[in-house]
Amino acid sequence: MKKSAASVLLLGLAGILSAPCALAAKTSDAQVREATELLARLVGTPTVAGRGQVPVLADALAKRLVAGGFAAEDVQVVPMGETAYLTARYRGTGAKRPMLISNHMDVVEARREDWKRDPFVLATADGYHFGRGVSDNKFDIAMVVETLLRLKREGFTPSRDIILVFSGDEETAMKTTAALAELYPDAEFLINGDGGGGTLDSGHKPLTYSLQTAEKSYASYTLTVTNAGGHSSRPRPDNAIYQLADALKRLQAYAFPVMHTETTRGFFDFTGKQRGDALGAAMRRFAADSADAAAIAEISSDPGYNANLRTTCVATLLQGGHAENALPQKAVATVNCRIFPGVSVESVRATLAAVVADPAVTVAVVDEPFSSDASPLREDVQRAVRKAVDANFPGLAVVPEMSNGATDSQYFRAAGIPSYGASGLYMRDEDGYAHGLDERVPVSAVPRGLKHWHALLTELAK
Repeated sequence: MKKSAASVLLLGLAGILSAPCALAAKTSDAQVREATELLARLVGTPTVAGRGQVPVLADALAKRLVAGGFAAEDVQVVPMGETAYLTARYRGTGAKRPMLISNHMDVVEARREDWKRDPFVLATADGYHFGRGVSDNKFDIAMVVETLLRLKREGFTPSRDIILVFSGDEETAMKTTAALAELYPDAEFLINGDGGGGTLDSGHKPLTYSLQTAEKSYASYTLTVTNAGGHSSRPRPDNAIYQLADALKRLQAYAFPVMHTETTRGFFDFTGKQRGDALGAAMRRFAADSADAAAIAEISSDPGYNANLRTTCVATLLQGGHAENALPQKAVATVNCRIFPGVSVESVRATLAAVVADPAVTVAVVDEPFSSDASPLREDVQRAVRKAVDANFPGLAVVPEMSNGATDSQYFRAAGIPSYGASGLYMRDEDGYAHGLDERVPVSAVPRGLKHWHALLTELAK
């Protein structure tokens, strides 16, 4: 998953979030070339579920890290089924607790016949690098790895261990993520390249930088109605399909309670100031008074911004009946929910059951999802992100955000490790083709990404 555009927090933090800092060390043409070559290698390995290529890529990255100065015993590739995860420890003095750097090595499927170019060959044209996973999430893998190798060459000794935790199935089951989240309980925080990042306008000028501090959890539920059925020539009132349809209509009419955090209030305050319309005015009123009913109604009318106000649930799958000439014995709907930070999976299930208000409808959780809280706004992380942003665009507004999608960070937050999405990628919204056709990143993103990660890591581990 890659970041979406913006939310902001400027609540008493202007000194950290807005003041320019010293620029990072210059990035050479050779470093840009090496990072681009690594990105090509990453894109060229089709780490799609079922192809067994994640371990191949993990092994290649492990060899590159060891060749660049990492101790062999500090780099591990751990297979899990057909996938794997990678860990690598850049040892520091131990003056501070370890920090984790997260990215995911797997990508979603891409079919050659659908693309203009081979999706698993990095192609460069019209100022862009094209390829599956080039933005989600292999760009930041390449930038992080090359930055750490540069720091090794420079003789940088961090105050804390810097530990890579690269997952292998973030786009599917996230079992490697769950395993990684349990390995380092002593970690002070995690920085995730698969979240946050910079937004450019249509003319490629910077608008904001988003620091992901929270994300909604993902959970699905089934609504099931069963009965004895019978012959379709003798209809009865207790039809499983009708009962399920009635339950879904009640759910459609329901809105979860409005919630807020300092991140989302700051988001609405900043975003409202950027707009000159009624919606922007409503955002500012909500930031000042979260009980303002008129402001809530105005914001709720926009599906994207409504998702920043509350937990949302929506029916996404439907199945029922077994024959066209028989009364249905079973009807099932799948409801997908994006849960506001701090809300439990079970409490959402209980709310769905109450909204359905029909004992004939069974509401059950699918698989074993979980929820996680928002991460606190640490001054050291904010200061480091400020420095990293200034390395490319001095003074650009830094925007803490709550993502409506999910990343590996949710597992680490649930394990008690504060997690922050801080990608080095700057993109226009119209170039956001992650998971889609002709996925791309600007060629200019590579030198910017290298500057970003060099400034970020050296500040966090100085």
